Amino acid sequence: MNKIALISILFFIIGNTTVFSQSKKDSVAVAKDTLPSLDIDPLTPAKAAFYSAILPGLGQAYNKKYWKIPIVYGAIGTSLYLYIDNNKKYHDVRDAYKRRLEGYDDDDFQFLKDKSRLISAQKFYQRNRDLSALFVVGFYVLNIIDANVDAALIQFNVNDRLSLRPDVYTNDVTFKPNVGLTFSYNF
Repeated sequence: MNKIALISILFFIIGNTTVFSQSKKDSVAVAKDTLPSLDIDPLTPAKAAFYSAILPGLGQAYNKKYWKIPIVYGAIGTSLYLYIDNNKKYHDVRDAYKRRLEGYDDDDFQFLKDKSRLISAQKFYQRNRDLSALFVVGFYVLNIIDANVDAALIQFNVNDRLSLRPDVYTNDVTFKPNVGLTFSYNF
């Protein structure tokens, strides 16, 4: 009887005590992010385009693509040189034509005997001048677009874990080689 009374008293004490291990806590379980965060600035392409619009090549410098700057200046500079040269020759031929109309025959274009040849030379240099002006504007706009697109593409995650490779594998039925592309992503 002693054992039964002792066990009864023990159950009575244990049953009436508060259990602290089941108290409610206001905590939320948050999983830790194991991937490194990449700070992406969505305004980077706009900044690069703006810088490139202000000064050609500055957007490429902002993107740290320094090797593109001589290409930008070479394209714009060559087109600008051709514009200036064709404009000068156009005005020279036009002035020679005006002098021929006045009756003078002492210009630098003595090899062009006829007035119609002076007119065709004028049209030639005018067309080349206008075409060179289009190239100057085109290369300037292309410079801005290149800086914008390059800044946008820098933000994409391209590493060895993501790859697209050509692959040659054998067909299981015919044992002939098949060519295809494999897309693999390693976790």
